[in-house]
Amino acid sequence: MATQQINIPDIGDFDSVEVIEVLVAEGDVVAVDDSLVTLESDKATMEIPSPVSGKVTKVTVKVGDSVAEGDYILDIEADEAAAEEAPKADAKKEEPAKEVPKAAAPAEKPAPQETKAPAPNVPPVPKPVNAQSMGAAYHASPSVRAFARKLGVDLNAVTGTGPKGRIQQNDVEAMIKSVMQGSAAASGQPQGGAGIPSVPEIDFSQFGETETVELGRIKKISGKFLQTSWLNVPHVTQFDESDITEMDAFRKSMKAQAEKAGVKLTPLVFVMKAVVKALQEFPNFNASLSPDGQSIIKKHYYNIGVAVDTPNGLVVPVVRDVDQKGIFDLSKDLMELSAKARDGKLTPADMSGGCFTISSLGGIGGTQFTPIVNAPEVAIMGLSKAKMQPVWNGAEFEPRLVMPFSVSYDHRVIDGAEGVRFTTTVGQYLTDLRQLIL
Repeated sequence: MATQQINIPDIGDFDSVEVIEVLVAEGDVVAVDDSLVTLESDKATMEIPSPVSGKVTKVTVKVGDSVAEGDYILDIEADEAAAEEAPKADAKKEEPAKEVPKAAAPAEKPAPQETKAPAPNVPPVPKPVNAQSMGAAYHASPSVRAFARKLGVDLNAVTGTGPKGRIQQNDVEAMIKSVMQGSAAASGQPQGGAGIPSVPEIDFSQFGETETVELGRIKKISGKFLQTSWLNVPHVTQFDESDITEMDAFRKSMKAQAEKAGVKLTPLVFVMKAVVKALQEFPNFNASLSPDGQSIIKKHYYNIGVAVDTPNGLVVPVVRDVDQKGIFDLSKDLMELSAKARDGKLTPADMSGGCFTISSLGGIGGTQFTPIVNAPEVAIMGLSKAKMQPVWNGAEFEPRLVMPFSVSYDHRVIDGAEGVRFTTTVGQYLTDLRQLIL
């Protein structure tokens, strides 16, 4: 038997991520693909699988440690068969490995998103689109990040003036100077984000028994981004409903074929196809606002984010190239991403590149709700529970399955008339699926 060192594999463009679980101990026997440790980034958790089978002889990491790609985490005394395969695998990888230094560009590598709580009086500022990649919110050197941490500055609120939006030390100093000269100091009142007065602190235990439970990491991170979006995006929500009687009948008629293909056909895949068709007709909905707010960046690809409720909080994996896939392929993608989300195995790549988000609460209930735009996207759709309603057909009332939905959008990019046209168009496509092929 040979001892094999296990290192952290490719985890995306992150300098480091936190170890939140160590799933093995010295003496444990593991098989290929058994999970060894669980890592958590700003947007997702991921489990690191074992590349070989054998016995764990040494563990060098613990919960709370920060690790990066290539870091040594443990030793496995590999089984003989695994030990024989390992040199072969290493030989195959030898040539590509030599090319990594040439392809690497440290100066351009995105830095990980800081998770430190923002200073109370620092207003959130939208970041340049080209500074976001694989979940990273900004470019900044380690020394600049350390400088910002020392002063309590959230780098998400700093606009970089360096190449490709890189944040420099003078950018951090300029942010502090602007805050110190702002209205927060002049008012003499405690301020929250964007100059909003903070919520007063109250000792609730004076009224009765209380319990303090810390929010999960995903809720902490998503909460910050939701608040940033709410404060920076002027939201408008348009409510509408669609008669999906024929669509649902067609879906049910395809049940046998779907089962044969190994997928579960849900209304969501039809909504995704209708949305993409509407996005092609209304390109302002498939766009992002430029950092200076003077232009919009229209996207010629159609990746749809789907909000998934998990035990750890809300996550939004992205289904790519929806315009190029059929309903069975989309159903398969949704099943796989939803399973990864519930198991905490989404990667940064699974959650990046979205153009438009759909949040479906129809399986739970409710009549309408106002979803918050997933900035830097400019629109999001909320689906509510469909129900049978009497609808007048010109001669009599007949029972029809009606689904209420809503679309929230950034009013800086989309005006009210365009918003109504978009929702009306989506509703028409859902009512008559035949229009999708025109």
